[in-house]
Amino acid sequence: MAALLWLLIPVIAAVGAALWSTWAGRRRHKAGDANELTGYARFREVMEKSNSGA
Repeated sequence: MAALLWLLIPVIAAVGAALWSTWAGRRRHKAGDANELTGYARFREVMEKSNSGA
């Protein structure tokens, strides 16, 4: 019986790791890439303006 208890420890750890990995890998925001792309486009425009004045 003691051997089964020792085998239960890694099984519980594996289940815990699987639950944590699904929680950590979830998608956190519902916004698509459009918001990120528009932000990057604005950043690029600002960087081009600052480089053209030099």
